[in-house]
Amino acid sequence: MEVGVYSLRKALSLAEEIGLDLVEISPKASPPVCKILEYKKFLYEQKKREKALKAKTSKIVIKEIRFGPNTDEHDYEFKKKHAEKFLKEGAKLKAFVFFKGRSIVFKEKGQILLLRLAQDLEELGKVEQMPVLEGKKMIIFIAPKKK
Repeated sequence: MEVGVYSLRKALSLAEEIGLDLVEISPKASPPVCKILEYKKFLYEQKKREKALKAKTSKIVIKEIRFGPNTDEHDYEFKKKHAEKFLKEGAKLKAFVFFKGRSIVFKEKGQILLLRLAQDLEELGKVEQMPVLEGKKMIIFIAPKKK
């Protein structure tokens, strides 16, 4: 089979002679690029390529840890261990302090708690977003450091 520039009619007649399909590969090119091949096989290979690319992309997992504004030392250490495990696994961490009822007056305690957590996890992850109050939650995001 010859490789070259053909008119649409000539290309279609060549494809018919061989018993294959004329497939437009890149329509935006000038002139459009077409190939003579089996269309079903072309679609199968295209899906296979897309699936391989999709498998290579990594999914971002976000794990959450919830604190109260008056979380005591033991609970803090327990939750910090879980946070360390999440960051070692490569997941992002969303830590938040939930203020119930009138405990919203302890905003400073919540901020201090989250900043302390960020400082304790400094060697495993970096802070993506500093503590921000959103409604009744104060949230901080910590991403794992690259290995």
